[in-house]
Amino acid sequence: MAYNLAHMHNMKNLPTELLRTFVTVVDRGGFTQAGMILGRTQPAISLQIKRLEELVEAPLMQRDKHLQITEQGETLLSFARQILTLNDAAFTRIHRQQVSGQVRLGIPNDFEVSYLPSLLSQFTAAYPDVSLEVNCELSEKLLRDFEQGHYDLVLATTTQNLNPDSGNDHYANTYIEPIVWVSNGHDIPDPEQHINLVLYPQGCGYRQRMVSQLNKANKAWRVAYSSSSLLGITAAIQAGLGVSAMAASTVPEALTAHAKLAGYPDLGNIQIIFQSDPDTTNPACLRLQEHLHANLPTVSLTNTHTQAN
Repeated sequence: MAYNLAHMHNMKNLPTELLRTFVTVVDRGGFTQAGMILGRTQPAISLQIKRLEELVEAPLMQRDKHLQITEQGETLLSFARQILTLNDAAFTRIHRQQVSGQVRLGIPNDFEVSYLPSLLSQFTAAYPDVSLEVNCELSEKLLRDFEQGHYDLVLATTTQNLNPDSGNDHYANTYIEPIVWVSNGHDIPDPEQHINLVLYPQGCGYRQRMVSQLNKANKAWRVAYSSSSLLGITAAIQAGLGVSAMAASTVPEALTAHAKLAGYPDLGNIQIIFQSDPDTTNPACLRLQEHLHANLPTVSLTNTHTQAN
């Protein structure tokens, strides 16, 4: 027994923070990308990996042109995932025992069938005592309704260039994501002829961005189909009525996303903003916000607003 105690005393602890960084670097394919997700600079991420390598006394990654994970790295990765899963489960279990209440959440139409439904179902599984009321609308209406007190939390998209340093609390939690052209994969209008567009109604940020970029590029276009429902938009594109634009991570599986499309202008980025009352003490709302923040597959604007779009 004495040996066991002494042996345990000599064992080193693997800090979960370093393991999370390591897993994120592997999953995101690089230090810079991991830094964007974790809100740290690339040198800080590099330093954390170095500390982890010193701790386990083994190289975890080969740093040449492409990041290659070593054999020891592969072994650690599998343990790291298990440790983090247990860590997060323990944290959630203790938290959820104290969390109940209702959250009125507003999300944009185009997120209706994206990654959001599965994120929300994960949340309700983790917090079974929380009642979630979710509404889908155009972002412009969501933001107006939030101001009138109809929602506790709103996720909205905007093509306005928000300045994260403006001191506006409303927009403190802002993320960016590329806008892509979307088609059914084969019916792509000739950019030298009229471009048929499938659009949300007036007031939609994607619509404004498509129209302004096409006009700037002197491309002829017309509205072939307009619908306020994502299902309507998807069905029209599938039927070959025209092309549209969406945030990269929200494109339904049935459609094809084009980051670049020959003859079509680049559409830049869209910004995703969280709005909630900064003074809210509703624990369910705060937990939901944390959950969405941690799992949105996007890039934090505060880390990237200095980069060219």
